[in-house]
Amino acid sequence: MSPRTSEQDRRLAAIEALVCRDLGRRTQELIDANRGGLADAARSLAAAGKVGLITGFFVPRGDVAAPETDGPVGTALLAAALAACGVPARIAVDTPNVEAVQAAVRATGENVTVDEVALGDDDAIEETARRWRQDKLSHVVAIERCGPSADGRPRNMRGVDVSPWTARLDALFEGGDWTKLAVGDGGNEIGMGKLPAGLIARHVPNGAEIACVTSCDHLVVAGVSNWGAYGLMAALAVLRPDWQAMIAKFLTAERDLAVTRATVDEAGAVDGVTALREATVDGFGPEIHGPLVDKLGRIARGEGAD
Repeated sequence: MSPRTSEQDRRLAAIEALVCRDLGRRTQELIDANRGGLADAARSLAAAGKVGLITGFFVPRGDVAAPETDGPVGTALLAAALAACGVPARIAVDTPNVEAVQAAVRATGENVTVDEVALGDDDAIEETARRWRQDKLSHVVAIERCGPSADGRPRNMRGVDVSPWTARLDALFEGGDWTKLAVGDGGNEIGMGKLPAGLIARHVPNGAEIACVTSCDHLVVAGVSNWGAYGLMAALAVLRPDWQAMIAKFLTAERDLAVTRATVDEAGAVDGVTALREATVDGFGPEIHGPLVDKLGRIARGEGAD
């Protein structure tokens, strides 16, 4: 192993240690079973020609009906970083979540196409898949996107069937011969079908009901899905030194907070854990997210994590 390879591996391991950790969802066994998945996903994405991304998770709870902040923010920043590095990127999202994604994309300042898919419109899903195949996408990345459980219905972490608010974008994910990457944090997201059978059911609350059966080529099991997207960005900066300076511009606490605020202020997005309309993600505020993103930025720039 060359000194350069060893240093790369050290930095990639530091990135994974930051973003792939159990934050109270009993996902440690999932993370352990997928060890090295972030680095493998990043190595694949580092060779991408064109990338499609899929996101959007709707929160229907009591008086609340809104897209959540986790997913659109990380997806938009990853897409923007790729586009700025010369890798064209586009994002697919269903109508209930489209305003949050559009707001996030605007806040990045980069030109990323957003493909909206209406609920219940299978023809629109196939048309989007056809467009993506025609565009010759090399990779598709699903980030915090609820996928079908064993009975075909998508469910949130509480076991609630969210199919009335969730288009079958898993069909788009599987609709081409592109390399399939996925990021999730709970077990019910597209891509979690890659984990060993029964693992989610044994360890995650409601796991038998919510576990997504859709698999992928490379999986990232993160503590927060936005963190998984940021981990991929940092890893890409490590693997592609020519991208490092550009990616670093998007990998800052200020960017993370600005894009999160945009989804809340412009699209009414809510925290998926608290269901509150505020610039927090999975119950954590900028005092938690900010230092982590800045640490990732320092690793990306080769400055260490301290």
